[in-house]
Formats: sequence, structure tokens, C-alpha cells
Amino acid sequence: MCRSIKTLREPYVAEVSPADVDAAALQYVRKISGFRKPAAHNATAFDTAVAAVAAATATLLSELEVRGARSAGPAA
Repeated sequence: MCRSIKTLREPYVAEVSPADVDAAALQYVRKISGFRKPAAHNATAFDTAVAAVAAATATLLSELEVRGARSAGPAA
């Protein structure tokens, strides 16, 4: 799909910032819509889509269980 969107889950990325999620959402919406920057009459729809994709991405990443992922358990 869009090669500039990077994988945002472990083990590919140790920590994901909100800026990483927003950037991926923006790239996705740009690709799907075909607009780098929408015209004023489409700006609200574009911005709403970016926010929705970012929220869905954050939910997905928070709910994924990655086998063999690092644990935050007690230190020995």
C-alpha cells in the first residue's frame, strides 16, 4: 500500500509516540484520498478521517498481544 508508513508495533519499534501514530494516519488518509492537502471544502472531512484513523491505530496498538514481547514484570 503506502511504503512510507512504518510498522508501529514491537519488535519493530520499542516505543510509539502520538506523533508516530498521527504521521501514519495522515499518510494513510493522503494515500486513500489521493490528496496531499485537500481543498478548503474537503478539509473537515480530511481532518476528521485522520483523527479517526489515528484513534483506531492507537486502539489497535494498545490491544495487540505480541508473542515473545518484552515484559514489564519485576526485576530479578
